[in-house]
Amino acid sequence: MKCPYCGAADTRVVDSRPVDGGLAIRRRRECVQCGRRFTTYERPQLEPLMVKKRSGKREAFDPDKLLRGLLLACEKRPVDPERLKRFAYTFEDQVEGPEISSEEIGRRAMAFLKELDPVAYIRFASVYREFDSVERFIEEIKALEEGE
Repeated sequence: MKCPYCGAADTRVVDSRPVDGGLAIRRRRECVQCGRRFTTYERPQLEPLMVKKRSGKREAFDPDKLLRGLLLACEKRPVDPERLKRFAYTFEDQVEGPEISSEEIGRRAMAFLKELDPVAYIRFASVYREFDSVERFIEEIKALEEGE
């Protein structure tokens, strides 16, 4: 590894220890040329969960984006925001495979909200399913009441 101070290519490790509960390695290094010390960290690089959008575009999953949608749906509702955070930030752990469609994320979020708060579910569904009329709202509410 190059020295960040003088740019020399030769550095040596003087100390190495696990950090973050063994999830990373902290290395103390010394430049052979200038003698200055610096610290590096070694962590595994995990592949992010990719989201395939309706347009075909792919982007990395962002739990904050999911959380914003859930918070909007639950605004002024008696819902514990911690439950929403827990759902959004553990969502990636529940997905098998390196990719998920945005439609599947929406379906899972709606299933979560349906159990949590029916009003929040209808709000989320109205945006996700792009309700274009009052009749669509009524249909969805009737389906919710009938337990579909």
